Amino acid sequence: MPAPARRTAVAFVLLVAGKALGRRWMAHWGATPDELATAWPGDDLIARPDLTTTRAVTVHAPAAQTWPWVAQLGQGRGGFYSYDALENLVGCDIHSADEIVPRWQDVTAGAEVRLAPEVALTVASVDPGRSLVLRGGIPLGRTPSPFDSTWAFVLTEQPDGTTRLVSRERYGYLRRWAALVVEPASVVSFVMSRRMLRGIAERAERTPAPAVAA
Repeated sequence: MPAPARRTAVAFVLLVAGKALGRRWMAHWGATPDELATAWPGDDLIARPDLTTTRAVTVHAPAAQTWPWVAQLGQGRGGFYSYDALENLVGCDIHSADEIVPRWQDVTAGAEVRLAPEVALTVASVDPGRSLVLRGGIPLGRTPSPFDSTWAFVLTEQPDGTTRLVSRERYGYLRRWAALVVEPASVVSFVMSRRMLRGIAERAERTPAPAVAA
């Protein structure tokens, strides 16, 4: 193979490898190998996902102090502690709270958690103080959602008093073209989710919260 062709081939391989590593880093940001391998609440709802992300952050506060911020997630509630201005550019009407609001703490299975005024996920399961699992899809105008998904938040308290907050998303494609919607959006999801996890951690660490009964 001529030298120019070899250089082109090497550059192509490096580009593809770089993109693959970048996608993997975004999908697994902050998570440990054990957290990636663990079966978390909600995993059984989509047994064979087409796309999975597992992201995590250490919260320097106990789980009881972290959970209230997770419990009040949602549009019209505590928001998502991310980039509100960006979410509101597309009409999400998100206003992230900086305080714990008692009326938003009662989360029950079957309730709705809105992503936007007209878009909601359903609470598939909740274990107060430990885990919250949301499920659903996002319709495209009048077209039903081309995917089913779960979005789990799991808190595991560590021996040193910190808490690991793990967020796992699982997508099952219902249409052949679903990947064309989900996978490009996963880059945006990474940016917003990373800020959200950090936003929860920052709030939990600076604002003591009442203990939540298991």
